[in-house]
Amino acid sequence: MRKAFSALLVVLAVTACAAPAGQKALEKVDYLTSFGTFGRDAYVYVAKEKGFFEQAGLDVTITPGTGSVDVLKLVSAGRAQFGVADFTATAITMAKEKLPVTVVAAIQQRSLAAIVALEGGGISKPADLEGKKIGDQPGSTNQVMFPVYAKAAGIDPAKVQFVPSAPPALPQLLAAGQVDGIGQFVVGKPLIEAAAKGKKAVVLPYGDLVPDLYGNALVSSKDVVQNKPELARTFMTALLQGLEYSIEHPDEVGPILKKYQPTQDAGVAGAEVRLMAPYVRPPDYGGRVGGITEARVDKIVRTLVEAGAVVEGSLKPDDLVSFGISPK
Repeated sequence: MRKAFSALLVVLAVTACAAPAGQKALEKVDYLTSFGTFGRDAYVYVAKEKGFFEQAGLDVTITPGTGSVDVLKLVSAGRAQFGVADFTATAITMAKEKLPVTVVAAIQQRSLAAIVALEGGGISKPADLEGKKIGDQPGSTNQVMFPVYAKAAGIDPAKVQFVPSAPPALPQLLAAGQVDGIGQFVVGKPLIEAAAKGKKAVVLPYGDLVPDLYGNALVSSKDVVQNKPELARTFMTALLQGLEYSIEHPDEVGPILKKYQPTQDAGVAGAEVRLMAPYVRPPDYGGRVGGITEARVDKIVRTLVEAGAVVEGSLKPDDLVSFGISPK
């Protein structure tokens, strides 16, 4: 009798922790940021803090990503349902490896990829990169995309040495002069200058020479999009709500990120979001946040073919993007 009573208590406790009657339990979702927990990825924490995920019926676990290629491989393997990876790096990787992943939204309408150096360090323009050492995470957006940028800049990518470096160490490696430049996003300028203690950053954005490229993109597995399209739409909508809120309220972003990631600098995170806003919603952009078009994707694929980054015929826009789900 006592055993039966104990079992009943366990059942009652479990029932008390479950969703109230008539309320659907939250669906668990795993998500990977693009690259660590910097301000540029803070919109997912904003979506969580503001209740956008919960209102959508989702319980989202956020894990820091370690670069586009790693994110794509983890999503394709089912280790996370969603992640963020650079659009161009995604296109190049999918053309070569045929991973079962798909893009569902563009986080930035313009690429954030850049090489960042410090004033007085010998790099002030793209031609200066030849013969230099660039610190970066292997498989990162900047490294995968570099041949496309190099072709547009008229330089030989083989004459630029990429030094494998862990993402958190990049600002310090540059500040200490152990590398001449680092792969970074344009919004990383405040972080780099904070690490350099007074030295100004020199930023060489890829988008200056290849302006049609999208920035980061929300990716999912083809299995999720085909078999759970409503989950893909629901998650995308809530995440983009967090993104839009972030660029409209940048002062709130830093404190929210620091709540979830105490080692981050709230001031630097807020500065990154302010710099990111015109890339998410450019001044001449009339579409929805997250929007992506087939015509532009086709143009990007042709650019990659011309640069030798993708073999002609190996990738079509529909192979890359789920246009039926993506915002218009």
